[in-house]
Amino acid sequence: MNKSTLALAVALAAVAQQASAGGFIEDSKATLGLRNFYYDRNDKNTANNSTEANEWGQGFLFNYTSGFTEGTVGFGLDAVGLLGLKLDAGGDGDSSDSRKPGQLFPLDSDGKAVDDYSKGGVTAKVRVSKTEGRLGTLQPKLPVVTFNDGRLLPQLFDGGQITSNEIDNLTLTAGQLEHTKTRSSTDDIGLRIAAPSGTTVVDSNKFYFAGGDYKITKDLVAQYYYGNLEDFYKQHFLGLTHNWAIGPGALKSDLRYFDSSSDGKNSSAAGRAEGYASSGYWAAGDADRGEVDNQTWSALFTYTLGSHALSGGYQQVEGSSAFPFLNQGDGSTAYLITDRQIGKFLSAGERTWLAEYAYDFTKVGVPGLKATVTYLSGDNIDAAGGDQKEWERDFRLDYTLQEGALKGLGFSWRNASLRGNAATDQDENRLIVSYTLSLL
Repeated sequence: MNKSTLALAVALAAVAQQASAGGFIEDSKATLGLRNFYYDRNDKNTANNSTEANEWGQGFLFNYTSGFTEGTVGFGLDAVGLLGLKLDAGGDGDSSDSRKPGQLFPLDSDGKAVDDYSKGGVTAKVRVSKTEGRLGTLQPKLPVVTFNDGRLLPQLFDGGQITSNEIDNLTLTAGQLEHTKTRSSTDDIGLRIAAPSGTTVVDSNKFYFAGGDYKITKDLVAQYYYGNLEDFYKQHFLGLTHNWAIGPGALKSDLRYFDSSSDGKNSSAAGRAEGYASSGYWAAGDADRGEVDNQTWSALFTYTLGSHALSGGYQQVEGSSAFPFLNQGDGSTAYLITDRQIGKFLSAGERTWLAEYAYDFTKVGVPGLKATVTYLSGDNIDAAGGDQKEWERDFRLDYTLQEGALKGLGFSWRNASLRGNAATDQDENRLIVSYTLSLL
């Protein structure tokens, strides 16, 4: 039994002993989320569209959150249970079928999508004053690590985390992650980053993170976070967000800067040869090939006026390596303004411009309806054959019922196209119907 499992067992025993105390039951909440997801991808420049994908599934997402037991030290327990059912096979996984499964469901030994899959976890928690510790299943949403929820079921991490609000206007967070269950998998696997093609896949079971958010004024928030994936990379993040009322509207500014460097085995040629390497671009024979060396900064400005929201942004990736982040190759999220429906625009040297327009239809008599269109253009991508470029156009239409027996029922259509010479050209559609039932 590893240390985290033993600690979790002890914490669960403490919770069980005090579960009858006031607050634990009274403040409990339980929900069942229903997510019907259709996914369609059409690759444009592959032989016979050989990686085309079409899959359809039904997801069930159970979440339980307890209150805390009474006393100076309060204990609690959270749980999550996830189930995905296959409605359309998405192809047979052989050469006779152009559709290739694996976007929504894990693959069986014969290359076909499984009929169903499930995963879950529990989290023991303890609260003292305004500080809370959590041990077990986590879904972090921080600049240096963010769980992915872009398919049928969300990603889960395993580890521990402490969050403190003892100082007014300051939130401090620190923790360690050891494993993850990716969005389309049931297995606990180690943590890694995107590696060069053909590199041996290796993992690390230690990702450390710490940082804080400080509310300088009611409209200005400053952030600093540190992340360290042992034997891969160290990363510092600085962020600043500001809201400014201008005339009848408001301007939001979002500034981000990441500085990433090598750690442990990634710092040596021998370690990188073992597989502790990063994707990126290096000249032939470069002794630093695969070493993490990246600085990424961005600025995004959004002006909101009534039902309209107009955004403009820019991102610059500098250094020999691509932007490093936890990426097991089965769906991942990077805290970048350019992480969109298909692409992430984070290659070595890449410069990206972004424009977005969103409209809320409430004032024209259709509350709950919102449309968003986004365009990104990236160029200057470092590559052996010369600089490359790519662009992406996203369109999203969301509608949520505002009243009636099915209030809260949501519909979402997400359409995107990616073009360029940096990756496979793609057209993609996602149709999602979602509803959440309150059980407690």
